[in-house]
Amino acid sequence: MVCFIGRSNVGKSSLIKALFSLAPEVEVRVSKKPGHTKKMNFFKVGKHFTVVDMPGYGFRAPEDFVDMVETYLKERRNLKRTFLLVDSVVGIQKTDNTAIEMCEEFALPYVIVLTKIDKSSKGHLLKQVLQIQKFVNMKTQGCFPQLFPVSAVTFSGIHLLRCFIASVTGNLD
Repeated sequence: MVCFIGRSNVGKSSLIKALFSLAPEVEVRVSKKPGHTKKMNFFKVGKHFTVVDMPGYGFRAPEDFVDMVETYLKERRNLKRTFLLVDSVVGIQKTDNTAIEMCEEFALPYVIVLTKIDKSSKGHLLKQVLQIQKFVNMKTQGCFPQLFPVSAVTFSGIHLLRCFIASVTGNLD
């Protein structure tokens, strides 16, 4: 089991849809409105593993967000990895820091995925990657050391992230 968490409008549902576009059983609805996901959505990927699309935090977060998500993350023993999505245009925000602190406190293995790289200039993206990489190296314990920059629009970085997910879930042939 893996889960995707991030701010409202960071592109969680779009990323899951792009990642599993080759798995017809994973039907993800993507809304035009940010903050549309209000509950945890579970998607079975064949017989292999489950993907959890968490509601977004920050803008338009559900009222029971903290209770729902904290409880789930704390108690889910079969959770292989948490994918924390950060918008590459704006970088790590206060609410992202709170999510990072929660992952660290619960000793969850997690990965930072930079979304919407198609919306950033190469120079801006490089600056964000270097800043966030420095943050990961200096301030985190449980974060995977490699960032995954992706675009659900152009599919850039999707294949590498797909391979990483297959690896952490034990589904590499």
